[in-house]
Amino acid sequence: MSMSGQTSLFNIVQRGMSAQMIRMNAAASNIANSGSVAGSEEQAYRPVRAVFQQELDQASGMSSVRVSEVRQADAMPIRRHDPGHPLADENGDVWEAPVDETEEMVEIMESARQYQNLVEAMQTAKQLMLETIRSK
Repeated sequence: MSMSGQTSLFNIVQRGMSAQMIRMNAAASNIANSGSVAGSEEQAYRPVRAVFQQELDQASGMSSVRVSEVRQADAMPIRRHDPGHPLADENGDVWEAPVDETEEMVEIMESARQYQNLVEAMQTAKQLMLETIRSK
């Protein structure tokens, strides 16, 4: 493996780690906004998700990933009748963020697991390079 190949490997791992961190931050934002209410359906918080896109390096033939966007989910806010709430509309309704905290925790755990896998892959590559250098 050439030096540029090693650099490419580390760049690929770094891109994957960055993508997983964005995924984790989106889920954390969703949890932070869980239970939040608004005075209208339009103003209510909607969960967000990172959208991954594959990138192919033509020179090396190696593939990596990046986040192409962070998109709002299609989940509709939950209307709740609460006439005493200060944000209640003229019908006495408030709109609650449609966040499933369990789903968000699974998302965080999966992204953390993928992040850890990438860290381990980088450590293995580093160890192999060190062993190669020592054997010369």
